[in-house]
This record gives sequence, structure tokens and C-alpha cells, in this order.
Amino acid sequence: MTEPTQRSGNPVGFAIIGTGMIAGFHARALADVPGARLVAAVSRDTAKARAFLDKQPGGQGAFATASLEEALARPEVDAVIITTPSGAHLDPAVRAAQAGKHVVVEKPLEITAERCDRIIDACQRHGVKLATIFGARFGDANRELKIAVDAGRFGRITLAEAACKWWRSQEYYDNGGWKGTQALDGGGALMNQAIHVVDLLLWMMGPVDSVCAFTGMLAHERVEVEDTAVAALRFRSGALGVIHAATSVWPGLPRTLAVHGDKGTVVVEQDDLVRWEFLQENERDAEVRERFAKKSGASGGSSDPAAISHQPHARQLADFVLALGSNGKPLVDGREGRRSVELIEAIYQSAREGRLVRPGVDKPRA
Repeated sequence: MTEPTQRSGNPVGFAIIGTGMIAGFHARALADVPGARLVAAVSRDTAKARAFLDKQPGGQGAFATASLEEALARPEVDAVIITTPSGAHLDPAVRAAQAGKHVVVEKPLEITAERCDRIIDACQRHGVKLATIFGARFGDANRELKIAVDAGRFGRITLAEAACKWWRSQEYYDNGGWKGTQALDGGGALMNQAIHVVDLLLWMMGPVDSVCAFTGMLAHERVEVEDTAVAALRFRSGALGVIHAATSVWPGLPRTLAVHGDKGTVVVEQDDLVRWEFLQENERDAEVRERFAKKSGASGGSSDPAAISHQPHARQLADFVLALGSNGKPLVDGREGRRSVELIEAIYQSAREGRLVRPGVDKPRA
């Protein structure tokens, strides 16, 4: 087993693997994280990697390469951030683990639970840390909601709703290369866009017992995957849930998560708290409502995939750096990242086979 290469007392050196749109968010995030620095970028074209670095804060001193092997051999690279197309996460993640580099993977961890397992296993065998990017968990409103859930403030949780009703133009798919392909996107509105709110739903509600779903391609052409999906869930707790996912809803609405119980209701839009009500008020409730009343909502990518902030990435990368320094576990490790992929696979299976599916239990029909 190759020993992890982090050097004690030095900033964690990150190499970004893949230089598409989301890579820029990671580069800007790294510039905001104490104890982290961007040291390399890998692209299929060295000139493209160099051009990417020259536009990033702190990127001018980093090296550019078209060779993953070269990046992994450099001693200043302690960790990699993988921002390749979703269905191309497995190979660089496993190779990085084998080289003793810690691994951060942009969502989804991979496009099937089996491929996720191979990444998780490689990182465990080689003793490196693994994190999956789900920045929404680091948003202020979602953190407050999680605290309330864990404190039992909802009483018996009865119902949860997750909605990502976004808009993507036909040009988004036509010009996106891998976007909307089964091999590299792994799915459509669920796997690419709504997976953030699916992850939040599982974080709040715990495992799903069974799911029934429908999917469709309703507003676009020449796309292999769904642009509209609905799913009804029964959680192991007995609570019920609903997921709406779409890139077919013009002009695009804020991502929404709602948790309801017999003693409380909370609704979050993007990272804005739009409803916070409990049967039994406590001393913090008024302060929470006042604090979020001062916030103003953002589209969060509802119609423009570039219209997101890099701050959630910065918070999650700071958590990862902290885990490296303390030998702790990142908040969203590989197993956490796998959960949403397994559920989405079950949703697709239910829609395809027209039946109730138990995630992780029911096998696809031949």
C-alpha cells in the first residue's frame, strides 16, 4: 500500500482533475480555504489546463499537465479533486488512491452504486480519505434544519418533500458533450441536478424502504435520459416522502426541501429559510427566523448552471482539510455519497419496470 503523501505542517496541495465549468468553482473555493492550495490541473490538453490555471486565484504558480500519472507522481500533490464527467470518476479516483493521494469527487460519486463501491474500496485499501461534494449540506438553513431534526423537534416526522424543478435549454444538452448521455451523465434531472436535494432528503430522513416512480423526457429532444421525474417514498421510519426532479420547468424554480411532523414544519428554498414553525417554541426560534428574514434568495442554478456560489464548495473543502489534519472523517465521505446514487438507481428501476422497488434489495428484472 502506498502511504498517503500529505506533508506535516504544509498546506494541503490539491490537483484538479478535469477543467470544465465546475472545476473553476473548486479552484476559487480552494483560494478561500486556509491550509489548502491549488498546485496542479490535469486536462486532456496541457494548453487547456494551463489556460484554466492562469484564470484561477493562485493558479499561476501551479503546474499543468495532460498526464494523470505525472500529477500523481508529484510530491506536492497531497489530494485530488475529480471534476471529470460523472461516469468518468472511477478510474482517476482509484488511480489516485493507489498513488496514496486523498480523493475529493464532485457529485455524484459515480453513476452506479457498484462503481461507487469500487472507489470506496480503493480508498479504504490504500488508507486515504474520500469525500463526495454535496455543498448544500454546508448551507446555513440546511444545517439549522438538521439540528432540529436530530433534536426531535418535529415530533413524529410524517412527510418530507424534495423538489428541484429547474430549466435547461435544448442548447444545454446539444452543446454539453456528455450532458444527457447515459454512459457519462448516468441519468438526467435526477442524477445530475436533483441529486443535491436527494442527498439532503436522505441526510434528514434516513434510509428509504421502498420507492415508486415515473420518469419522462418531455421538453427536450435527442437526449438519452429523463428531464422530468416524480417519486413516492416510504422511509424505514414509516414517514412518507416525495421527490420532484426536472430540467423541463421554465423558468426554473428554487430548489426546495420541506420536513413536516406532528409538532413542526420547516421549508428551505435554496439556502433561504421560508418557514420555521414548531408547536413548542424555544429561545432560538425567533433569532433563527430573524436571521434568515434578512437573506435574499438566489437562483442557485435553477435556469443557469453557472449561477451558483463557490462558498458551499469552500466550506466542504475546509471540512476535508480539517479531516486530514485531525485524521477524522469528512462530513460527506464516500459512503454518504453512495446513498443518493443507490436511491436514484432504485427510482430509475421503478420507473423502468413499473413496480415498487426496495433500494439495495430488489434486483433489476432480466
